[in-house]
Amino acid sequence: MPNLNYKHFTLGVEEEYMVLDPHTKELTSHEQKIVQEGHKVIKDKVKAEMHQAVVEVGTDICQDIDEAYKDVALLRKTISDIAGNLGFWMGASGTHPFSHWQSQLITDHARYNEIVNELQEAARSNLIFGLHVHVGMESRDMAIHIANSARYFLPHIYALSTNSPFWEGRRTGYKSFRTKVFDKFPRTGIPDYFESIEAYDRYVNLLIKTNCIDNAKKIWWDLRVHPFFNTVEFRICDVPMTVEETIAIATLFQGVCAKLYKLRSKNMNYMIYPRALVTENKWRAGRYGLDGSLIDFGIEAEVNTRVLIYELLDFIDDVVDPLGSRHMLPLVQKILDQGTGADRQLKIVDETGDMAQLVDYIHTQFLVGID
Repeated sequence: MPNLNYKHFTLGVEEEYMVLDPHTKELTSHEQKIVQEGHKVIKDKVKAEMHQAVVEVGTDICQDIDEAYKDVALLRKTISDIAGNLGFWMGASGTHPFSHWQSQLITDHARYNEIVNELQEAARSNLIFGLHVHVGMESRDMAIHIANSARYFLPHIYALSTNSPFWEGRRTGYKSFRTKVFDKFPRTGIPDYFESIEAYDRYVNLLIKTNCIDNAKKIWWDLRVHPFFNTVEFRICDVPMTVEETIAIATLFQGVCAKLYKLRSKNMNYMIYPRALVTENKWRAGRYGLDGSLIDFGIEAEVNTRVLIYELLDFIDDVVDPLGSRHMLPLVQKILDQGTGADRQLKIVDETGDMAQLVDYIHTQFLVGID
């Protein structure tokens, strides 16, 4: 077997944060002041989002998971400090527990104005906060192969990230309601299988030719071959409450990509399952988080989600050492032990009956795990 090179599985992490009023605990516009101040310190690693109560950050290209941890931690600390000096709080949750989107301002920017004009209320109500993890690829051919196979694992890792059980002051019954809000957008959800990168490019070019989209960034699937970078971009997850949870999830996405690459090098492949089946598992993961079951399509039976996550850890076990990420796997176990962000949010409200205290908790968790 050839000596496999895992160096190209670089990482990039993007997180979307809530800007909070410390007094009302509501989402609030920061009038782009956090972004403007952030540019002075971390340059283009911070940017505005469609709603003025959102700040997005993105790491540099990180060579390994340790670099990613340091970069995400630095971004959280930097943004938190800037926000604090301006009189704001930061928090990380897939949805705000009780703020209403109708009262939130839209950023005046040509791209956002265009999206709102086209998608109307679906865009205006899209007040959600996600995590995107980019994993570097040696080629676009390899990227589409890995994306096809990695679709199966999306619900498993999504279940670990669930962090949006409330919407506009209501208990939704979902561990992740964020994706239900985002489902109103076109070109979302689990992607189809593409037989080649050329087939994918033909699809994109047809949409551009027929004025469905102006570029491939308006394909908002849960996973996509990035239109401009040599990466597979995982987009299914809620933004986690803590940096440790973000790094646990990034570790798993990187591990899945490396394992599928290793199989390919041996002329082996992971089973390709239809989009419709993977979508069933995504719905279960969003509804029940870690406390439900997913379908194991191989044995055609329901299996406890936690059991399947342990199977996933076994699946990637032979690539975590070459990737240098084994020491991050206890962070996955920590989520299994302590519950997801959604589990902890529900616990706070069950104990206090007070969503304002929940916002306090979300805010205090923002810097947990950061020196």
